[in-house]
Amino acid sequence: MAGFRSLARQVRDPRCDLALRRYSLRKCLERFAPYGHRATWDHLCSRWGFGPEDRSPDPARLVAALDELEQARTVWLGYEVEFAERRRKEKHDGLRRPGSVDDWHRLTWGGFGVAWCDEPRVHPGGPLAEVLRRLISALERAPGSTCPACGGERLVWRYGLDHEPSSGPVCTDCGILVPRPVLTAEALAGSRRGPLLISA
Repeated sequence: MAGFRSLARQVRDPRCDLALRRYSLRKCLERFAPYGHRATWDHLCSRWGFGPEDRSPDPARLVAALDELEQARTVWLGYEVEFAERRRKEKHDGLRRPGSVDDWHRLTWGGFGVAWCDEPRVHPGGPLAEVLRRLISALERAPGSTCPACGGERLVWRYGLDHEPSSGPVCTDCGILVPRPVLTAEALAGSRRGPLLISA
């Protein structure tokens, strides 16, 4: 099975058939897809101007989409290195029991579904790397009451999500499943009792 970097080389290789280059970009999302596979694909297609079903997109657009994905992956891999170093130090210092951020991180190792979007067409509009920087920043500071990706205040508890955890606070502005550790207890409670509470 090809890794992310091998697939990225195929996307960039002008000697490869265009269908293979598109396919390779889709396969990259099996290795790294911050919004989940379908929502990340929709994001890249809409940002770089090719259709989700377009079998022969402009190669320059495919490469631009790959560039954005790689930048976001670099941001996330940097966070994972820092996370692993922090956990090693905590274990060395006798802190064996992981915290809530650690529990959340375990579900997103490798970057799949870091900012899960259950509805593939509803996701943040900005660059993936910027959204991940905001999310990481939120994980590293005290909990707040807004969405770390877009600053939205309308959070609604949804059930039956196609991800783990299968329920949680979803931002109605950008569609991400907001990691519980970045929210205060009051914000979590508010998302559960809000008037917009619906079951997905």
